[in-house]
Amino acid sequence: MVAKTFGSAVHGVDARTITVEVNVTQGQHLYISGLPDTAVKESEHRVESAMKTAHYFMPRNKVVVNLAPADIRKEGSAYDLPMALSILQASAQMNGNDLEKYVIMGELSLDGVLRPIKGVLPIAIQSRKENFKGFILPKANAREAAIVNNLDIIGVETLREAIDFFEGKQKIEPLVVDTREIFQSKLNHYDADFKDVQGQENIKRALEIAAAGGHNVIMIGPPGAGKTMLAKRLPTILPPLSLSEALETTKIHSVAGKIGKDASLLTTRPFRSPHHTISDVALVGGGGNPQPGEISLSHNGVLFLDELPEFKRTVLEVMRQPMEERKVTISRARVSIDYPANFMLVASMNPCPCGYYNHPEKECVCAPGVVQRYLSKISGPLLDRIDLHVEVVPVSFDEMTAQRKAETSEQIRERVVRAREIQSERFKDQTSIYCNAMMPSNMVKEICVINEAGVKLLKTAMERLGLSARAYDRILKVSRTIADLAGTAEIKTEHLAEAIQYRSLDREGWAG
Repeated sequence: MVAKTFGSAVHGVDARTITVEVNVTQGQHLYISGLPDTAVKESEHRVESAMKTAHYFMPRNKVVVNLAPADIRKEGSAYDLPMALSILQASAQMNGNDLEKYVIMGELSLDGVLRPIKGVLPIAIQSRKENFKGFILPKANAREAAIVNNLDIIGVETLREAIDFFEGKQKIEPLVVDTREIFQSKLNHYDADFKDVQGQENIKRALEIAAAGGHNVIMIGPPGAGKTMLAKRLPTILPPLSLSEALETTKIHSVAGKIGKDASLLTTRPFRSPHHTISDVALVGGGGNPQPGEISLSHNGVLFLDELPEFKRTVLEVMRQPMEERKVTISRARVSIDYPANFMLVASMNPCPCGYYNHPEKECVCAPGVVQRYLSKISGPLLDRIDLHVEVVPVSFDEMTAQRKAETSEQIRERVVRAREIQSERFKDQTSIYCNAMMPSNMVKEICVINEAGVKLLKTAMERLGLSARAYDRILKVSRTIADLAGTAEIKTEHLAEAIQYRSLDREGWAG
């Protein structure tokens, strides 16, 4: 007898429906075909033990399990549940009339309890697209899948519970979640706030400009100056996520298995801060079983690289293409996978190995030439993609103990949102440009027009400060953002002057 159920395989951030066919005939042994990996092949032992716990048995005949289409590699342990139900149906141990109306996924433990799986959200989205009645999955993943409406989400805890549901012995009500209510109730719910930061008004201003225009930023200063504290608060002033952005971000975290047990929808912009020992595969994504890396996990949010020169050079260089194209492409012999990677890069670094070069009070003890070698660990092409270079100085005792109230993140975010609205109107006819930082060179000439006084100022700055040619476009983009924050249509001289001061690492002889 042949039985059929449906599962799903996740590739990139999308899912593809897999048909699980089982045929029980005369003979011996269990055979699994359809390019299964080791975890799928080992399911025989998990399935047999779970069946015994539920008072069923593995047929002693020849059992052929086919995972179609057979040319797609099947990975992971989530095919345990559909395989178990198909085997029971094919061997006439259960009578499940509605098996083919549901997508079924779940990993079985030896006692028949279902363990949570990865990639639930893209599977649920694909199931609704293909007009399945519902999705049977581990109860721990049910809230995540329930984000998708018009699909019955049936969370089960054991194999026995799944069998009883299909045989009509147990009724399980579909889990219903109000996605919009969850989204609105937790929107912009951050633990940190800019009001906690005393002093550093010039750095706050730079981060406000970065948030308003989507610019990448690097902060350079001595230890304890507050670089990490400021970077962690950057997501709190970014524009709120839209519902579509939240779903897209949640899909990536779902594929990576980063969604918590009780969580469903990510409503705040992600902030990822990998350690400097990270490998290039972990940062960009990939591996034998391709997974999204830190770059994709920070999609629609912030990627913070603390102590930038300490990262391996190969790790930093692989970021260049994703920063430009806003996506990561993982290519294999059989398949090519795209992961979205539209993130803001925020980096911080000490000015030298000892950390005190240019410090107002402490003396640098580094040998001559060491500072330049330390800074040269960051390549020119990478610095070329960072718009704002900000020098951070330590906060004085008077500023730390001042009773003056600092601006809240909400107040700063209001100005950022207004600037982003101006940019949305400006780029409404563009499909892949959302903010000033994404403008190509030809568009910079059209949009970032400066007057004669501005041209003279920029020329003088380029000559006297020794600014590199690559700084030219960046200065114009940043000055356009400053003008948007000021609510002016034209770029004024003061906007240009402020943008010029954010190119400190381009100055000749900055490090002696």
